[in-house]
Amino acid sequence: MYIASEKRYESMKYQRCGKSGLKLPVVSLGLWHNFGDTGVYSNMEQLIFTSFDNGITHFDLANNYGPKYGSAESNFGKILNEHLKPYRDELIVSTKAGYDMWEGPYGNWGSRKYLIASLDQSLQRMGLEYVDIFYHHRMDPETPLEETCGALEQIIRSGKALYAGLSNYDGPTLEKACDILTERHVPFVINQNRYNILDRAVEANGLLNMTKKLGKGLITFSPLAQGRLSDRYLDGIPEDSRLKKDGRFLKEDMINEEILSRIRKLNEIAKRRGQTLAEMALSWLLFHDEVTSVLIGASKPAQILDNIKAAENTDFSQEELDEIDQTAV
Repeated sequence: MYIASEKRYESMKYQRCGKSGLKLPVVSLGLWHNFGDTGVYSNMEQLIFTSFDNGITHFDLANNYGPKYGSAESNFGKILNEHLKPYRDELIVSTKAGYDMWEGPYGNWGSRKYLIASLDQSLQRMGLEYVDIFYHHRMDPETPLEETCGALEQIIRSGKALYAGLSNYDGPTLEKACDILTERHVPFVINQNRYNILDRAVEANGLLNMTKKLGKGLITFSPLAQGRLSDRYLDGIPEDSRLKKDGRFLKEDMINEEILSRIRKLNEIAKRRGQTLAEMALSWLLFHDEVTSVLIGASKPAQILDNIKAAENTDFSQEELDEIDQTAV
């Protein structure tokens, strides 16, 4: 039987989600990859155990994480109920709905029907009475924002989620949603968006500044740009890379000579800082006051331990920041 390390809270740093009372570890574990039915269950257990033993209390899912859809929640729920039940009140479990989940017009986007039904299914798969954070996963250009926010309000009032979050929103839409949720007294505390040294979309679309203005938290996914901000691609594309195995999210044209040249220059900056490229990429995110936590993915427990090291050195000189910007943007 799993017994958590007594030292699990000794080194991890925790930060508030904006101005709320909720704290998250600066490094959180995302279950987007490696927790579906194609993964090895014993490895999933070790990833969760290693995370929690080292102070990672936040585990982030979505309804369609897999493959197949829903299987990451099912596998996590099994681990939770077999091993982590005594620690439930020490955990932050989040899930989302917004992308395609089931056939027909009611299994996608942001309608009241979809969001409420999806969360009910997620809770059943995980064997939980509630999640700590429930996100709308992406902006819906057709459903009125009032309806989506109203669904989040009902979910919170029902006790099926403690906090509301928004994911993949831009700055102007975030502000509109925040106004509605604030008026309805919904505890909206956090945004989840892609952000890394190579991808600055949240700076361009106003999300980063709006997060700070509204006093909300920001948790970033793809902090290593699908592995490009690591040592895996410094010498080209390895045969066992995610790109070779699954090209849905990382395409070969995203690893061209121009990109590789920039990555190698960033690696030199990291070396001068006494860090790996991956550690610097995570540290760079945590340097930003707006960022509450970074979501890492892992296929091996050792990767989790390596990523946690990033929180040890988040100081950057202005010269380093300028050099990173000149190289990456």
